[in-house]
Amino acid sequence: MRNIYLFNMITLDGFFEGPNRDLSWHNVDKEFNDFAIEQLNSTDLLIFGRVTYELMASYWPTKQAVTNDPIVAGKMNNLPKIVFSHTMKKAAWNNTKLVKANALEEMVRLKQQSGKDVAIFGSSILASYFTQHNLIDEYRVIVNPVILGNGRPLFSGIDQKLDLKLLRTQTFKSGNVLLIYKPTR
Repeated sequence: MRNIYLFNMITLDGFFEGPNRDLSWHNVDKEFNDFAIEQLNSTDLLIFGRVTYELMASYWPTKQAVTNDPIVAGKMNNLPKIVFSHTMKKAAWNNTKLVKANALEEMVRLKQQSGKDVAIFGSSILASYFTQHNLIDEYRVIVNPVILGNGRPLFSGIDQKLDLKLLRTQTFKSGNVLLIYKPTR
């Protein structure tokens, strides 16, 4: 059975993106990239909602991404990916499968397979949906040392409390703090 984890960066006040989808506050440096590479080494499938997929697909295949961050770009471009979307017509980014219906069935099927970890990046609507259906095994959140005062919260629409157990923390020199939790269910 595979481990499905959600990975996201948030602000101290709980936003995963600022107004107008602003991510300029993401605190990314060499230490973060080393962490990202380690995390991607234990992952063999990436999951996205449409908006995050479009953002990732517009950046990682570019010459700028490949030049600035060749290892992460290589992994992001070559790992298998699934994008869940009712509105997309096709998914053109390398190794991407588009799933237009039955998201829960697809995730249950993926979870039951053998393999490395499955990562859900960004995709707050999808993350909230899968959280409500108990399909996420770990929540990996990096808190950036910034307060935006406005933006989009990581979780919205959750209608029940979910108790979590802290598995691990990591403090980065930048002030970022990684928190890894698992549901206690």
